[in-house]
Amino acid sequence: MRTESGHDLRHHGDAEVRDDGGSLVDLAVNVRADTPPVWLREHIAASLGGLAAYPDGRAARAAVAARHGLPAERVLLTAGAAEAFVLLARALKVRRPVVVHPQFTEPEAALRDAGHTVDRVLLRAQDGFRLDPAAVPEDADLVVIGNPTNPTSVLHPAETIAGLARPGRVLVVDEAFMDAVPGERDALAGRVDVPGLVVLRSLTKTWGLAGLRIGYVLAAPETIEDLERAQPLWPVSTPALAAAQACVGPRGVAEAAHAAHRVAADRAHLVAGLGRFAAAGLRVVEPAEGPFLLVRLPHAAAVRRRLRDLGYAVRRGDTFPGLDEEWLRLAVRDRRTTDGFLRALERAVTG
Repeated sequence: MRTESGHDLRHHGDAEVRDDGGSLVDLAVNVRADTPPVWLREHIAASLGGLAAYPDGRAARAAVAARHGLPAERVLLTAGAAEAFVLLARALKVRRPVVVHPQFTEPEAALRDAGHTVDRVLLRAQDGFRLDPAAVPEDADLVVIGNPTNPTSVLHPAETIAGLARPGRVLVVDEAFMDAVPGERDALAGRVDVPGLVVLRSLTKTWGLAGLRIGYVLAAPETIEDLERAQPLWPVSTPALAAAQACVGPRGVAEAAHAAHRVAADRAHLVAGLGRFAAAGLRVVEPAEGPFLLVRLPHAAAVRRRLRDLGYAVRRGDTFPGLDEEWLRLAVRDRRTTDGFLRALERAVTG
């Protein structure tokens, strides 16, 4: 979907590694490498014996609720966070939806597909892509923002986002990458004191379940009921339900917390390595808090093409509203992969 501003809202990182990109080292997709772990694969596989029965999401829904200290009626399981954006666009009766960009483009695409006219708030690079609450129109009755935001890796203060709440406004916070933040600081998941709050979570990023499709919505019971009515019957498969229950259980939460600290260390290593390209004009958006970095680089489009020739895929930035061809998003990987990428980047920048 290409909008009047020229941004392809339906372009995502997986496009970089499809077809002829399948053999490339992947720094384009924000799914944690080497996942799902063996124990999770085995747990999912054990659920296959129940495929003859229709999916029953009650246990998984209760597990998600317990994970966030909420009653089950505040939880809706979805086929990934992307389905949740479609449900919100179709089910909620809103007059002036606003999407805060740069961010994941599916919320705007879903709203447009549902017939809504979407306004944008564009955060500025010179401000570090930090949220300016005053930039959000007072009459917006739906506001969508990511935290930490894809692709900027900016983590907005929880109270700043909560301050966007208004009577009659739905405040949608995409926390798909929050479990990659050590301690999940500035999370709003589990809050019941913010009127109109809707929090989206994904289990596909940290756990490597993009092919299984599992996520969830946390919101007031009446909002959950509206979204549930817009869902087809049995929207989440039995294997996905098994995965959800495992990922939000004690073992899954502990492993995700450990992985978040490892990602933070690997991200610091990548940031340090990118520092040697400052003379070439490369700038990293900091502080970065997600499992990816946004960088600005002169001639980034040409550099991206050279990187492909050298065996590495990175995410183009110009499909995000508010960015242009000088921006790239880099997924955080282990140090060995990062070091190989940095060597390739040196050749691509000087080539």
